[in-house]
Amino acid sequence: MDSEAIARKYDRILTPMTRTGWKFWATVIPLSVIFLWSVLAFGWQYHWGLGETGMGHPVSWTLYLVNFVFFIGISHAGALVSAVLRITHAGWGTPFGRAAEAVTVFALAAGPTNILFDLGRSVRFYWVALHAQFKSPLLWDFTCIMTYFTVSLIFLYVLMVPDIGLLRERFPGRRWLYRPLSLGWTGTEKQWSILGKIIGILCVAVIPIAVSVHTVVSWVFGMQTQPMWHSTIFAPYFVVGAIYSGIAAIIVVTIALRKVYHLENYLKPYHFNNMGLLLLTFTLLWVYFTFAEHLTVGYGGGPAELAVLWSKLTGKYALLFWIMVTLCFVIPFPILIFKRTLPGLLVSSICIIIGMWIERYTIIIPSFIEPRLPYARGDYMPSWVEWSMTAGLLAGFTLAFVLFSKFFPVISIWETEKEEKEKEGHAKGE
Repeated sequence: MDSEAIARKYDRILTPMTRTGWKFWATVIPLSVIFLWSVLAFGWQYHWGLGETGMGHPVSWTLYLVNFVFFIGISHAGALVSAVLRITHAGWGTPFGRAAEAVTVFALAAGPTNILFDLGRSVRFYWVALHAQFKSPLLWDFTCIMTYFTVSLIFLYVLMVPDIGLLRERFPGRRWLYRPLSLGWTGTEKQWSILGKIIGILCVAVIPIAVSVHTVVSWVFGMQTQPMWHSTIFAPYFVVGAIYSGIAAIIVVTIALRKVYHLENYLKPYHFNNMGLLLLTFTLLWVYFTFAEHLTVGYGGGPAELAVLWSKLTGKYALLFWIMVTLCFVIPFPILIFKRTLPGLLVSSICIIIGMWIERYTIIIPSFIEPRLPYARGDYMPSWVEWSMTAGLLAGFTLAFVLFSKFFPVISIWETEKEEKEKEGHAKGE
């Protein structure tokens, strides 16, 4: 089948790239305003200093670090899940692949940006490279994240090359963009062979790199002696939580794409049912690790650890902690067992995303509020600057996805075509 015939066959996937109505502008304009406001807020903070935030003694890691861990966590499930599904030849995951890979790239772009916000003089960020000290877990983190971002970006791009070659012929007015990006793709047998080998290598490479990233993020906390951070369980706990929130993010994004772009023929209920089962698995893993972490501290923790624990269970952070438990387990668990419909999955995933952001907050802030030394306790309240930056990150993440969908198909056309041909082959063989 030639490229023009394929383009006609999958016109529904390509339609969002050509039709831009009032709904598009009603989405883009508010998101752009919020994003620009966050830029102004950052300029205000940069001019007047970090005193414009809620940072102070003893809370030096605040909302910026919460957002950093949150976005890095969301990035995990994208390329990681996509790679695992490809290696295991799980055809049901094909419609989720492109969106999942894009989630990884955009989340990895948003996450490390928080480190720039957290620095007193952000323009001197390059000093991290010039004066590298690999004894510091912070530099391990920087190295792993940049490696993961580079590999994920290549992974997303390589898997789009056949579709970009199709777009080059389908949209002559955009050839200035698609021609150089297509790398001369014509779909020859040799090109398909090379593409298959590259995808295989990248799928194998993405998995250990993705796991290493949030493992090292956990070590930024676990290598310190702050109460309730110095724990060997943090690495698997962070990895499970990252994949958990990432799967929820993929479900929310794909349900939104399905609704807005009318992709019901490609993103079907049975696809989401399988993703719901995957989310259910990580719901159980998350609650297991959360229970094990807090039980261990409660049974044998020292005075400093117990002070933090009880501040979360019954103290000033109890409301946030139990909201987190409710959103991450009490609400989604029964829905994922008995009601894996699209509305049910959407409610569960949104609850999980919010709950996992709260989890990052309750991990970071209480340990600073309850220091080991017996001096006066401080307090923390995020300022308007921090809330503005948080809103800007969420708006920028969403805006990037909306603009991406206007230049590239959100469902892989060549993989969908390949899967349909395989199904036809199996049907004839039977």
